[in-house]
Amino acid sequence: QVQLVESGGGLVQPGGSLTLSCAASGLTFRWYFMGWFRQAPGKEREYVAGIRPSADLTDYADSVKGRFTISRDNAKNTVYLQMNSLKPDDTAVYACAAALRLPTNFREYDYWGQGTQVTVSS
Repeated sequence: QVQLVESGGGLVQPGGSLTLSCAASGLTFRWYFMGWFRQAPGKEREYVAGIRPSADLTDYADSVKGRFTISRDNAKNTVYLQMNSLKPDDTAVYACAAALRLPTNFREYDYWGQGTQVTVSS
């Protein structure tokens, strides 16, 4: 079965950096659009970043543009989220998702990981 497993979350001070990984299995990873989402307590799920199957195009939410970088390694079936200049507002559970067709909203993703907690605090 399809599995998306995130790792790399943790506690970091404001201004710090973290890199999240999402390892995929059970699907032909190179065919899939991949996205990162986050959800903070009491808030709605928020789109963070997306990347096309061939990694030729990436997209970011305005709130993270210039600070976060999404990338993928199709040979390793893994998508990454490099997060720099972290702020307390970035605190959330971060989850990756996979979509076989170009997604326009979170409902169009086919598979989801369980998520990893990122806490930005001094």
